[in-house]
Amino acid sequence: MHQDQDFAQFIVRIKQKTAIDLSQYKEAQMKRRLTTLRMKHGFQSFDEYWMAIEKNRSLMNEFLDRMTINVSEFWRNPSRFEVLQKRFLPELLNTTNRLKVWSAACSTGEEPYTLAMILSELGVLQRTTLVATDLDAGVLQKAAEGSYLERSLRDVPPACIQKYFKQSEGAYLISDQLKQHIQFKQQNLLHDAFDDSFDLIVCRNVMIYFTEEAKHLLYHKFAKALKPGGLLFVGSTEQIFSPSQYGFETADTFFYRRVSN
Repeated sequence: MHQDQDFAQFIVRIKQKTAIDLSQYKEAQMKRRLTTLRMKHGFQSFDEYWMAIEKNRSLMNEFLDRMTINVSEFWRNPSRFEVLQKRFLPELLNTTNRLKVWSAACSTGEEPYTLAMILSELGVLQRTTLVATDLDAGVLQKAAEGSYLERSLRDVPPACIQKYFKQSEGAYLISDQLKQHIQFKQQNLLHDAFDDSFDLIVCRNVMIYFTEEAKHLLYHKFAKALKPGGLLFVGSTEQIFSPSQYGFETADTFFYRRVSN
């Protein structure tokens, strides 16, 4: 089978089996990543690799882990989280008594826990619904456990480390106070329907892996999921160059506000 046809057939089979549409990811990046994984196990083609994945759950789990991008840090780009804490969350709280916040593609949990710490510091965590979703069940399990190495905490304010973590056997454990306020759920951003009426959606450093068509779809879905006046907070390489086509206006660097109807 020709190499391009081999990979194309693999994409079709994965979509039928898992509802994950690899054609919506940048092909060169995804093909390179999965070819490395396939060859590690000695499979000569994606056809062979597919037959093995179908029979072996651990191979399927490894595939899912590899094709999702699990890079996360607490307070990634700290200056942007400072803007969120000092400007945007107080602005949102002027319009509602209860916040609804979503950390999309949350990976191993650093982002939603950062949000929970900020909301706690503002004194509003108790009246916030905070949802965190990811495609990968494995990283969601790690997120729910809330155990991190010291290097993950390099941008966490020292006062927050003291208040929200405890050390145990070389790891830093998130406090139960924060854990109990986050709902972790599995979700396929490109396939599943979204909840709505969010005040804030944070989706950072995952859309760079999607095709332009997939990003276009996602921005429309995010806009519909936000309340008018709600905010979308994206990563440092994910600026939306024509936000008005999705019903957004630029609120600040990497922040987009849904325009009122």
